[in-house]
Amino acid sequence: MSLNNEKKLFQRFEQIRSGKLTNKEKRVVKALLKNGFSENDIHLFVNYNRREIVDLDQIVAIEKDTKQEVAGAEEIDSYEYKKCSFDPQISLNLHNEERLIRAREAMIVAVEIFNSSTLQFKLEIFSVLANIAWTYVLHEYFERQGTKVVSSTGRTMLLSKMIRRGDCPLSEGVRNNIEAIIKIRDKVEHKLFGRGDSVFQSLFQACCLNFNEFLCNQFGSNLSLSREFPFVLFFSRINFEQLSILNRYDIPASIQALDAELKNNLTEDQQNDLEYRFRVVYTLESSSKSKANFKFVRPESAEGKEITHVLVRDRISDEFYPHKPKQVCKLVVTRTGLRFTSHNHTQAWRYYDVRPRPNNAQPENTNKDYCIFHPAFKGYTYSDKWVDLLIDLVSNQNEFDKLKKTRIY
Repeated sequence: MSLNNEKKLFQRFEQIRSGKLTNKEKRVVKALLKNGFSENDIHLFVNYNRREIVDLDQIVAIEKDTKQEVAGAEEIDSYEYKKCSFDPQISLNLHNEERLIRAREAMIVAVEIFNSSTLQFKLEIFSVLANIAWTYVLHEYFERQGTKVVSSTGRTMLLSKMIRRGDCPLSEGVRNNIEAIIKIRDKVEHKLFGRGDSVFQSLFQACCLNFNEFLCNQFGSNLSLSREFPFVLFFSRINFEQLSILNRYDIPASIQALDAELKNNLTEDQQNDLEYRFRVVYTLESSSKSKANFKFVRPESAEGKEITHVLVRDRISDEFYPHKPKQVCKLVVTRTGLRFTSHNHTQAWRYYDVRPRPNNAQPENTNKDYCIFHPAFKGYTYSDKWVDLLIDLVSNQNEFDKLKKTRIY
């Protein structure tokens, strides 16, 4: 068990030990005892769908307390109704955990509207509802920590104040993202934004991911929104050239100004933080029908950093695939000290399906991680990655034995 999981488990046990009956629960318990219910049955009933578990001793103490008030029939009915009113899918009580329910729904509606193909008022609605979602969920968090979120005048703690508190549980990137969403919300209250969706979409995507992660980490994975929005499907092909032109020239000055304002207060590292602005680098590449049309790469990964030309189909350089079959065999033998023949090499590319068989109508349909086809001399060359794979395989006797059983005809 990880240290983080141990800490959460310890905190849960602390909640179990510190659980106490409320005054209303005490009255209900007293009434149920007078109506002939057993202590064990009442104990199970009270703890049903309760966040902090109370022990049986408290039920026993109520029975012995002759001064304890007794709830009336209507109060008992009300308590039972609220106790049983919960969403079975996410296991939240509709009355006691209303903030979490409304926080989830606010973010769900924000995403649904933003994904709508028929609505134009997207940026404005998302920024408003995302603010509401984060406000509710942080109110619930701080209240569970013992911090009052509602003042004596009835005003609730502002989202902008919560993210600046020293005990705010959010990382710097998440707080910067929320602050950007707040600024966008403030701007859309007073002016039209036109084509702002594409400019701030990466901020909104990060906001969704951050919200879902915080919700699951703090209140349970059963609250995850990933089931509602696993992926976005679309029916039209993406015209990348058209999109790039639109994003370059069709952005109103007010949006450009706000985008610049959001960036001015952040360092380059803060702007590149995926918790602040979600980004992917994707390339178009030739592939077989069974392969994906898009290859998504995290920008901070080694592969993402190496990509300097996005959406440009370049010729694959020979330097990345320098080895002919005989050279591959020689390298494997040299580095392992084991016998590896041309026959074994043929078995290997069949075993891993890295290239088509001879006389195939599409010889170029190879696994580009390991191999490419050269039309000039109608042959294949292989990468260093392919050599490394074979070295690992040959070094594992069990795997090598499996390879040797591969039929090549």
